[in-house]
This record gives sequence, structure tokens and C-alpha cells, in this order.
Amino acid sequence: MKSRIERLIRPNSIAVFGGSWAHSVIEQCQKMGYTGKLWPVHPNHTVVAGLPCYSSIDALPDAPDASFLGVNRELTIDLVAALAKRGAGGAVCFASGFSEAIEEDANAADLEQALLRAAGDMPVLGPNCYGFINCLDRALLWPDQHGAIPVGKGVAIVTQSSNIAINLTMQTRGLPIAYVFTAGNQASVTLAQLALTALEDDRVSALGLHIEGFSNIRDFENLAVRAKELGKPIVALKVGKSDAARQALKSHTSSLAGSDACANSFLKRLGIARVHSLAVLLETLKLFHVSGTLANKQLLSMSCSGGEACLMGDAALEAGLECPELSDKQSTALRNALGPRVALANPLDYHTYIWNDRQAMYNMFTAMLQSDAAIAVLVLDFPRSDRCTFDSWLVAIDAFKDAGKHWHGQLAVLSSLPENLPETIASELLSAGVVPFCGLDEAVLAISAATLSVLGSSSFAPVVLPSEPCSVDAAQIVSLNEATAKQWLASANVKTPNGILINGADDGADVSQCLPLQWPVVLKSTDSLHKTDSGGVVLDIANVEQLHQAIAGMRSQQQYFVEEQVQHAVCELLVGIVRDPVHGFLMTVAAGGIQTELLLDSANGLLPLSRIEIHQLLGQLRCFKILNGYRGRPGCNMSGLLDTLMLIQAAAIAIADDLHELEINPLVCTESDTIAVDAILRIDPLSQLNYAGSAHTG
Repeated sequence: MKSRIERLIRPNSIAVFGGSWAHSVIEQCQKMGYTGKLWPVHPNHTVVAGLPCYSSIDALPDAPDASFLGVNRELTIDLVAALAKRGAGGAVCFASGFSEAIEEDANAADLEQALLRAAGDMPVLGPNCYGFINCLDRALLWPDQHGAIPVGKGVAIVTQSSNIAINLTMQTRGLPIAYVFTAGNQASVTLAQLALTALEDDRVSALGLHIEGFSNIRDFENLAVRAKELGKPIVALKVGKSDAARQALKSHTSSLAGSDACANSFLKRLGIARVHSLAVLLETLKLFHVSGTLANKQLLSMSCSGGEACLMGDAALEAGLECPELSDKQSTALRNALGPRVALANPLDYHTYIWNDRQAMYNMFTAMLQSDAAIAVLVLDFPRSDRCTFDSWLVAIDAFKDAGKHWHGQLAVLSSLPENLPETIASELLSAGVVPFCGLDEAVLAISAATLSVLGSSSFAPVVLPSEPCSVDAAQIVSLNEATAKQWLASANVKTPNGILINGADDGADVSQCLPLQWPVVLKSTDSLHKTDSGGVVLDIANVEQLHQAIAGMRSQQQYFVEEQVQHAVCELLVGIVRDPVHGFLMTVAAGGIQTELLLDSANGLLPLSRIEIHQLLGQLRCFKILNGYRGRPGCNMSGLLDTLMLIQAAAIAIADDLHELEINPLVCTESDTIAVDAILRIDPLSQLNYAGSAHTG
């Protein structure tokens, strides 16, 4: 039995409402070869696009499976209500002026809510969208030109932008497209729900997403779980910069995390490959359609030009791919195939003297393919068909395909310029199981996106989300002082230095309370965020006299913070956790102390993170070598560091509804200990974290 969305996107009957838009939808259905029932509806017409027209929804022979509403927004709401009452399968709402126009029209959000009430349980695409194209069943609700054609199997593309969808259908890269969905405002049906429906179709090989924003995190998590179960890879082009990590308080964590880090971490967590251009999205989908993901990052490249070989090598390196050195077995076989005049390497320049010699090319390809690499690429730019001939190019392709018949990896033909691979050749290559890559840079990025290490693990924990959305603005968030923040950390078993708050006075401060501390000590201001920048920290205080001098030299204030100085550091780290209104909580680890802005060495992950995942984050840092011990110098207590990071994470999750930001900088790593030396804690103003903050013991 079809689901409600399936009935909409695989309709046996389509009703079309409106004037010129209705005519266009019917025309597109007829061009595609739709064989179901087409029912134009208009109160004043008897014929539309050569078809008998019905005056109303009640006049239709039956409840339509799908309806296209090419009318204004007010009438759209009325028609949706009438269709839902009739038992229709669903509707595409073309009209704009709903929630996307809220800044220009205060009534827009109310109209969208009215639309939802009118629809009830009936699925609605949009509003503010073009609809969908189903190339498998030749069914579409689409009011404009497009480049899609009927296919028996292909990829599904889901986008929030209708114009992006049109552009993608116009590709001439040979990619077979099964479905194109536009989600618009996602008032009723989300992008992830459309994507999941497409993936459930056995005729869909892979999924491409164009995402402007995540409407429902749990929907995307469900989509990723099902995609893994089905073995169908997903690639996403995520655009737009959220304000999630931009806090009123300009902390190090916020600047390091950036506005896009949460989305990047979320997609990586789900095992969804992320790309950054439409061209790479299409190239990745071609690879996914033919082979799915790749087993490793190893690449073989063959071309008849040293220039192309150099370009391939540089591009592969930039994309994080590996071009493994030739084995003795490969080198011997290649020398036999090419003779002494060719320098053997990977990427390989096999020269032109074997060009158009099918047997010689077959021998060369066969020799090269004696490898465990995941993919082998033949660089081949075709000449213009309107001015030149390319019969000998087909000889190279035939020899390449023959050589790869018994090879375990994936074959690909790559044109260095996108326009240098004719669509007819690309389609023929796809039919033969060879990936036709259009554009060298796009190809290597697509290959990188398809590697298993990029696509993530086979399972993941749902991200931690607060029980309710944040209801306060940045100006209302409470910043606890360092002593209070450290007291909270100490209560979570995170080690901090012994320290004490002392009261200030016009003539200095009473330092007698500090005598139990171990010298040297550190004097800190209590009213400065970045203390080092503002002169709010004095280090290496060895005795009471020096402490008095340090207090006298610091700006007078009501309180000072004195604590034991941590010595013999192996490395200083920054650890931050920032609340994101969409994705939950992002942990950032980075080079810390005064090196934070200097090195910009950081890695991010959404909570919760396993111990292994936290270790992997640390491994992404350039300073990881120092943590492990570098050039004879001792390393830190790595097990203790991981224990501490897990404790910090647990403490943050325990107050998830209250936490807005936590930053520990530096987290000092010694050979034996991991100690939180400075901390910022920003919480909800109604939080119950009301520590006095007078003193703490680490």
C-alpha cells in the first residue's frame, strides 16, 4: 500500500488548478509521456490544453492523487481545504507569500499556519515551490521547462530551491535523474521526508540534497539510518551561514567554531558526504550511481600527457587522495607494455606513441590495474564533434573497459574540462559501468567525497538537543565568574588548580587567605574575559611581597582570583562547547593559551561524542604530535586527557537545558595530569547553577 507521500509523487490522477500555470503543467506531463488521468479545474473554462475542464473539486470524477495549485495564496488555502475534504492524495502549492515573506508581510506566518490547518493529514509540498518530476513513472507536477527525461533507474535530487532544481535538470553530464523534488517552505512535508520516500524506491541508486537549513534534525537522523540500511549513499550541498555560534560574548570558541561548523559536523556524523558546488554534487552522484562509496582513498591515473599527469597529482593531493607508488609487479608489466622510453609513475604519462593501438593500450591498462586502489581514472578530453572526429578516442575507451573487466576497483574516464566529454559518450560510459567525470577538479573532489573515511561510521548516536528551544536573547545570558565556573567543573570531577577569591580594597587586598596555597601562584582579574590581552593575569608570583606588588599593579576591583600555578605543561588546549539552536551542542578542541588565534588549529564535533571520536578530534590537530611526544620530548597523559574530555562532555550534557557556552582555555596537559586552568561558563538566567563562587579546591 502506498504511503501518503508516495500517492502524491506516483499519481494515477492529477488535477491542475490555475490559468497559464495549469496549461504549462499539462504540457509538461504530455511531453514526459504521463499516461494517468489529467483533470484541469477552472470555474470559467470548459477546455484547458485540449482537455475537458472541470468547474470545481466536487465536479471531479474522483479524488485526485496529486494536485498542482497555480493560484494565489488565499485561494490556495481554500483549495487545499476542499481537496483534503474530498480525500485527495496531496498537493503542490506553487504560490509564494507565506513564511518566506515574513519580513515583508506580518501576516505571512499566519497564512502558512492556516494552510497547515486546511491540509490536515494531506501532504503538501511547499508552499513556494515548483513541485516534483518523477522520471521513473513519467509523472510530474511542474510548471516550467526542465531537462529531465524518462529513466528506468537513477538518482534522486531534493532541493529547497526550485530554480536550483531547474538548473540541475539541465545538466549535460550523462547523469540519470530518477526524481527531482522541491521542498519550498517545508510547511507540511520536509526535505528529509521527501528524500526518505525517494530512497525507499528500488529504482533509486543514490541521493543528492541541496540544503539551505535543517528543518528537523531527527528527520535527517532517520534518513541517514535508513540510507545505511539500504546501502544507498547520500551527498549534500549545504549552503548558508547560520548565526548559531555567534554569541554576544566573542569567545575564542565561537570564533573557532565558525557559523558553519555545526552543519559540517552534523553531516559528517550522519555519514552524508558534503560538497560545496553544484558541479561536484553532480559528479559525486554519478560515482554513487555506478559504484556507491569507495573502499579507500587510493587513485590510479593514466593520461597521454605529462601536463595532465601533473594536474592530476596536484589535484589529488589537494583533495586528500593518495596516488600510491607503483609496485614492482606493476612496473615490470608497464615496462614490458611501454618499453624504455616512458618514465613510470602514478599518475602515469603513457605518451602518445601507443595511441590508437588497442592491444598496446590494453596491455598498458592491464599492467596499471594490478593494484589495490579503489578507482582508476583515464584522463581523456574529447575534441569538438562539430569540427573534429574522435574515433581513436573510442579505441582508448574500449581498451580501458576490456582491461578493467576482471579488476575489483571502479573505472572512470575523466575530461580535464567539463565541456570536453560529450553527453552521448558519458551516457554510454555509465551504461557500461564506467564513471564519466566532467572536469578534473570536480572529479577529484567527488572521489574524495565517496571514500568511506569521509562518509563516516556505520552507526551514530542521536545528537543531544535541549528539551525546549532557547527563549532568551544573547544579552540575557548570564556569564559566571571563573571561580564559579571552576567550582562547577570540580563538582563534575574535572581537575582544577587550588584557588581562592579575595576581596579588594582601596589599599590593596588581604592576601592572608592565600597563604595555604602552594607557590608560585597566579593573580587574575575577575572582570575580564580575555585576561592575558587586558593585563588581567600575572604569572610566576613566588611570595607574599610579589603578590602585593601584582595587586597594586592591576586595576583596582572588588575581587581578585589567586590560584596555584600549573607547571611543566606538555601542551595547552582549548576546549569549548557552544549551544546551537538547530544542531544541539558543538564541542571544539584547539591549540590553547596564547596560541589559539595564532595557530587557528581546531576540530569540532557534535555531542555526544564517544571516547574514540574525541581521540579522532584530537588527532586532527596539528599540535597532536606535541600531545603524543615530539622529537624526544615527553607527551601528555593521553588516557587522562580523554577521561577529562569525557567528564567535561558529561557535565555539559547534564545541564543541557541551561548551558549556552562553556570554554576552558587553557586546559593544561602535563605528563601526569589534565587541569582546567581558566574557564568561562554562560548559562540561562533562570538556571539553578547558583554557586557562591567564593573559593574552590581543585
